[in-house]
Amino acid sequence: MEIKPKVLRRNGKQREGKGFSREELKQAGTNTAEALRLKIPIDTKRKTAHEHNIEALKTLLQSRKIGSKPKGKPKS
Repeated sequence: MEIKPKVLRRNGKQREGKGFSREELKQAGTNTAEALRLKIPIDTKRKTAHEHNIEALKTLLQSRKIGSKPKGKPKS
């Protein structure tokens, strides 16, 4: 599933951004290392945090955590 953030242009219209800002990742409850592991695009130049991007990240993270399975055998 490809996820792209929405950013605002100067005229108020939305467009697709290059990646999520660090602040959006932080407010969604993840960090840059985990985002890279989950193949979530990151834009280090952006400093804004849009609420709709944070909500999109939260739903994506919940769906991936619910669907994830533990790897390997448990140690005894």
